[in-house]
Amino acid sequence: MVLAEAKPRDARDRAAVDAVIAALAARYGNRLVTSQAVREQHGNTLTWIANQPPDAVIFPQSTAEVQDIVRLAAAHRVPVIAFGTGTSLEGHVNAPRGGICLDFHDMNRVLAVHAEDLDCVVEPGITRKALNEHLRDQGVFFPIDPGADASLGGMAATRCSGTNAVRYGTMKDNVLALKAVLADGEVMSTARRAKKSSSGYDLTRLLIGAEGTLGIITELTLKLSGIPEAISAGVCPFPSVEACCRATILTIQSGIPVARIELLDALQVRAVNLHSRLGLPETPLLFVEFHGTAASVAEQAERFGEIASDFGGGPFDWATRQEDRTRLWEARHHAALSNKALRPGAQLVATDVCVPISRLAQCVVETQRDIEASRLLAPIVGHVGDGNFHLTLLVDMDDADEIKRAQALAERLVERALAMDGTCTGEHGVGQGKMKYLLAEHGAPALAAMRTIKQALDPLDILNPGKIVAL
Repeated sequence: MVLAEAKPRDARDRAAVDAVIAALAARYGNRLVTSQAVREQHGNTLTWIANQPPDAVIFPQSTAEVQDIVRLAAAHRVPVIAFGTGTSLEGHVNAPRGGICLDFHDMNRVLAVHAEDLDCVVEPGITRKALNEHLRDQGVFFPIDPGADASLGGMAATRCSGTNAVRYGTMKDNVLALKAVLADGEVMSTARRAKKSSSGYDLTRLLIGAEGTLGIITELTLKLSGIPEAISAGVCPFPSVEACCRATILTIQSGIPVARIELLDALQVRAVNLHSRLGLPETPLLFVEFHGTAASVAEQAERFGEIASDFGGGPFDWATRQEDRTRLWEARHHAALSNKALRPGAQLVATDVCVPISRLAQCVVETQRDIEASRLLAPIVGHVGDGNFHLTLLVDMDDADEIKRAQALAERLVERALAMDGTCTGEHGVGQGKMKYLLAEHGAPALAAMRTIKQALDPLDILNPGKIVAL
């Protein structure tokens, strides 16, 4: 049983689809795949949104090939959907009208590294871990870390964030320029490598977060950061989630340059302990990390420990050894999957919101009360340094009443965030799952402007149709 069909599959011209598939097969041979299993792997697979597979999957190897594919699809009005690693959570890669999925697995090269300028140029299929492995001996790294080993193209398309966002920002802050294939097959370069520009519209940020609905990213110029001289990470227990949030707010307001500050409620800590065997105290925790010189890192950790103590937190145990930090953050990144241990056989349904940090404690506490009143199991984890937190609902998909309660809880979570001047999603994106909230969040004029932009750049509505705005 699934939550609901994301959207009825629109009628389409089967002859047109078959013509495009035949033409692509003739040009690209076994790089075009039409098997049911592969097609379903390229639809939504990570949440309860129904899987809607494309009609075929193709693996391009250059921008020129993407142009060729898009032009052929446009001539027959057949949809094209870009695919990175498939880790998105709101049905972004579904194909509600069928069409051709472009899997960028083969476009995974680092094209240039300009360490002296702190930037690099990459293809969209390379993952963040592979990029940082490539950069490791040059003293620089790419800091955006969403947890999953996502592709850089997908991370830009969904305007992703992650554990380092409180210090290094999100994807919109770390992409200098893009190259993208438009709906007519033309290639657009959005900017140069200069660190700033006052020239023309900001097309780079127009495409970041557009989820492949305005153009298909085939090249990214990324901002890099220097690898810190010293890094320390630690865990600090607190008596309540509210105390965690209050300590986070004061840490940020005090100007302590924390690199990462992550909240896990007691239930999430229990799941992490079961999955990663960490032996953490099963009470609300903050995972914290500091970057800088050895002296500055020690000072920052000490100041944070003092703040934590003021809210009943502590002791704050921190370490500088890389193996200890790696184990800690690997456990944090596996937090969502670790929840399976809490209720084997349940469906994991992840959702997120983001609010101003001054409202964070209230939002999290009210959400905890709502979870309890709803008689649901839903651990909380969050990038609380920027007001973003996540629920992972564990749902019995054979229990209609439980599904109904879970749906209602997710709806109230968004309503609560919007009432606090927040957003329906801090980093998961809109996709299909959160389209219905955009009117309430942005208002009719803004939504109309988005629709106008979509119609101007993609008048045939072939680029990832049925996402963000409906034409």
